[in-house]
Amino acid sequence: MRDIKDPEHPNTLEDLRVVTEDSVEVDDENSYVRVTFTPTVEHCSMATVIGLCVRVKLLRSLPSRYKIDIRVAPGSHATEDALNKQLNDKERVAAALENPNLVEMVDECLPSEE
Repeated sequence: MRDIKDPEHPNTLEDLRVVTEDSVEVDDENSYVRVTFTPTVEHCSMATVIGLCVRVKLLRSLPSRYKIDIRVAPGSHATEDALNKQLNDKERVAAALENPNLVEMVDECLPSEE
């Protein structure tokens, strides 16, 4: 996850401290992962894309038994509740991943698998 690029900057989410090691919780026993990210600004227009990038990276990397929970850090975004709901709604995520433009944007942010 540390190599996911920010959609608006040439830096990674780790470089910008959007995602840190402390913001990732893994519970292997219960097959659960929670990532809490902190957008660089309270009105970040790319917060949904960032969350989607994190979710797609985890979906591609983890066994399918894992439940993935993506959250915006409390108080870090103006529409925190709406973002959290959107990023964890399976139907909304599936619909977003049917949009070719959005998929292209997500793929550009993810490191190429070599």
